[in-house]
Amino acid sequence: MIKKLLTLLLFLGSFFLHSQGLVWKTSMTDAVAASMEQKKPLFIFFTIAGAPTKLQNEIFNTPDFVVWSRDNVILVKLDLSDTTISDAERDQNVSLKSALGVVELPQACLTLASVRKTKTTFNLLGRLAYKPVTAKAWISEANIMLNPE
Repeated sequence: MIKKLLTLLLFLGSFFLHSQGLVWKTSMTDAVAASMEQKKPLFIFFTIAGAPTKLQNEIFNTPDFVVWSRDNVILVKLDLSDTTISDAERDQNVSLKSALGVVELPQACLTLASVRKTKTTFNLLGRLAYKPVTAKAWISEANIMLNPE
């Protein structure tokens, strides 16, 4: 009976954690403001419609990534094929993609943002593409970029 109860609690706990989901910002202005306020780097996920979903399915949709991202970064999702954003915002996102050296999509970047006299600058910490590894291994690589020693 106790085993069944513990199994149920574990299942419900992981379901609750997974249901918390990820909160992705889609505006760089909002993301930079949150980054500065919370003193966390940006985790920018560049993607387009029709891009492979392995990164999202095997890494982002895991409880490990949900916890790690909540504690360590501000999540930003920039869909370069999004038709609901303005041309100026799309051009800004494409320029940022190029400035950060992102070639293949989807791909994530870790970066620090700072604003000085209304000009935002980005300091690239590293790029993370999909790799067929566990979420913990992928997060470990991200942690190395966040905390180089």
